[in-house]
Amino acid sequence: MKVVVVGAGYAGMLAANRIAKKVKTAQITVINPRPDFVERVRLHQQIAGTAVAAAPLASMLRDGIASRVGTVDRIGDGSLVLDDGASFDFDYAFLAVGSTVRPMPGTVPVGTWEGAERARVALAALPAGSTVTVIGGGATGVETAAEVAEARPDLQVRIVGSSVGRDFSHRAFQRVRSGLERLGVAVVDDGVTAVADGVVRLRSGAGFASDLTLWAIVSGVPDLAARSGLEVDAEGRAVVDAYLRSVDDERIFVVGDCAAVPGARFACALATPQAAHAVDTLARLSEGRQPEPYSLRYLARAVTLGRKDAVGQFTRADDSLRRAYVTGRTAAVIKELASRGGKYGARTGTGA
Repeated sequence: MKVVVVGAGYAGMLAANRIAKKVKTAQITVINPRPDFVERVRLHQQIAGTAVAAAPLASMLRDGIASRVGTVDRIGDGSLVLDDGASFDFDYAFLAVGSTVRPMPGTVPVGTWEGAERARVALAALPAGSTVTVIGGGATGVETAAEVAEARPDLQVRIVGSSVGRDFSHRAFQRVRSGLERLGVAVVDDGVTAVADGVVRLRSGAGFASDLTLWAIVSGVPDLAARSGLEVDAEGRAVVDAYLRSVDDERIFVVGDCAAVPGARFACALATPQAAHAVDTLARLSEGRQPEPYSLRYLARAVTLGRKDAVGQFTRADDSLRRAYVTGRTAAVIKELASRGGKYGARTGTGA
């Protein structure tokens, strides 16, 4: 059985390693635009210089799994073609290309490896007293602002978003805001209309100077599925059946941010259990057994506030927020377990 995994993020890495473990006859090839696995939830640490967010694919994949550096141009009908013209046939494919970032002009994106590297170099070159602005009030923005502020207390750090920290509610929200303030991060609840000539313009009409402006908003997915003629939703995510297979081609499993799973938001905590379930479905099919439908279930959401603090809030299965929350080391562990899915081969409690 030939299996191709397109994308080596959280979903793709877990899928490849789990296939090797559960489907012994599979010949697995992982195709990724770069030779490294990028731990996306650590890119804010890469930017601040407090951790390394990439590791060679060869060090992360089980023995016997082949890898190829390249970008897939189209996929379908049992084969895929790379942008250099090379082609691969497959019996099954796992589409795991994740989500993408479309930054506002004048900003540096923090949600991609290339953007994070640009931001790291630019941040390291800033002299004391410079101003760093992070645009985006979600988890990526909060973690980036906090990490930069803690690593570079000589800088003025500001975070701007329509409602910074509103991924949380009640006292957990207040705890996120107080954590940012403790690190000296100025919080601006406003929208950004433009960034030009070192000036950030706000929806309210105000503006301020910024020596480095970071874009921390994820928006949309790569267009591989749409370009290949697979059915996609309004966001460009591939529409899947109850077993996480493309509704157009049962040989193509789609997992992670690029999959249009009802009720799913962009999150690595969802990518890993989806990948695990899709691999289990493949294993069942290979053994002639009936597959089981995927069941989405949330448990918690968490955000780090520098290296020594975090906030985690428990959720109901439908992702609505509970009042219960934890802070500090316990919250950091929740985030770690949710994002990593164990060790790229174990299930998390957030999905199948």
